[in-house]
Amino acid sequence: MTESVAGPVPAPPAPPVPLSALLSREDLGLRLLAGPAGTDIHWVHTSEMADPYPYLLGGELLMTAGVQLTDPERYVARVVAAGAAALGFGVTPVYDTVPEGLVAACARHGLPLLEVPPGTPFAAVGRAVWRLMAEARHRELRRVTEAQQSLATAAARPDPVPAVLHALASRLAGRAALYAPDGSEHAAAGRPVEPAAREALVRLVRVLHTGGRPASAADTAGGAHLAAYALGGGQGLALGLASERRKAGDHTIAGAAVVLLSLLTAPHQGADEATRSAALVRLLLGAAPAEAAPLLGDAPWTVVHARGEGAPPQTPPPLGTPLVDAHQGTVRALLPAGRDVAPQPGWTLGVSAPVDPAELGAADLQAARALRRARAAHLPLARHRSGGIGALLDPDEAAAYARSLLAPLPEPLVETLRAWLSLHGNWDRTATALGVHRNTVRQRIARCAALLGMDLDDAEARMELWFALRWL
Repeated sequence: MTESVAGPVPAPPAPPVPLSALLSREDLGLRLLAGPAGTDIHWVHTSEMADPYPYLLGGELLMTAGVQLTDPERYVARVVAAGAAALGFGVTPVYDTVPEGLVAACARHGLPLLEVPPGTPFAAVGRAVWRLMAEARHRELRRVTEAQQSLATAAARPDPVPAVLHALASRLAGRAALYAPDGSEHAAAGRPVEPAAREALVRLVRVLHTGGRPASAADTAGGAHLAAYALGGGQGLALGLASERRKAGDHTIAGAAVVLLSLLTAPHQGADEATRSAALVRLLLGAAPAEAAPLLGDAPWTVVHARGEGAPPQTPPPLGTPLVDAHQGTVRALLPAGRDVAPQPGWTLGVSAPVDPAELGAADLQAARALRRARAAHLPLARHRSGGIGALLDPDEAAAYARSLLAPLPEPLVETLRAWLSLHGNWDRTATALGVHRNTVRQRIARCAALLGMDLDDAEARMELWFALRWL
């Protein structure tokens, strides 16, 4: 049976690894025999199939010892057609050296070819890639955190809007501008851009005011990466960004700036805003949540967690609350009594149960779990489900047990297991929800079973894992 790759597969959440970084690892001893070293690796896959095309997702470093290599030209053509980023060839036990025909084919197709020495297991290469990804992800998170702190500091200055734009332009190494609905610049900071890029950015801003009113738009022009974000507050303002390079985390940093600028450019605060400010001041000065909550609105409260693309879903509608916080890609909102939550285009929402002020911490955890469930099941919105057997457990003890049980699993395997269990073990639906090939799902679930030492065909084992994932 022949399978095909149905369209491009989304890249994993971890940043890609430059091939040059992998080549610089002296402990691996890899050697580039053909192709450029400037490509990026998104994952590692090992295959000894004569035609690995049906099992490749694109962007991977394909590792092989050439067990069934008979036609190097056709093999390389199929690997390139599948979108693989590079090919790693292990010498011995099948070949003593990398076949010259394979080197020539990779050179013709522009596919990077690495020689993997006999003393380097394929698993060591995979482990090195994941470690480099983890390091890159840590750098990205640190960069985003530092940028958010810088933006928050700028927002507290006497002239906050120019200060936030300056901080944003500095963090993105480009230009940040605030545009009026007609496309005129309201304020700007950072490097000047080419006329073609400036005109294209104005066109992007106008796109935000067309039918459908998208929350964001992106383009490239004049050698610059461009992005425009609609601000909340009802003023029709937009944030325009231009930079020479688009780095991982830029979108998250821009989202934080959108929230701040939306608040800063909103009409001058009236009685409601002044009351909320007083409540926040009381909290900062040590007042109990129950004392400050009446100033913010009527109880019970609902916590919403959201992840998606574009500007956060903030007030005025759809969420209908100014109490919004964006942190590391997740938007958290606090809704007073009487505010219902509906699905938002382009966003995935997790909603807590309504609670009193003293239980807001627990509601925050409920919303986070509901968001994870919604993303795993590919739903636009999921609400906290109270009651049932889980309500009989002590939350702290259940969470401690869940962490202990699932400790052997890295985060990608946890999310795969969560999606697979939520979809009743259906391989195809899980693959669609995660945006990967179903064979990848099978491999990950098999890996989960091995690491946990559990038979995942056993209903009792599945039930135990599902309860553990609920409390994780």
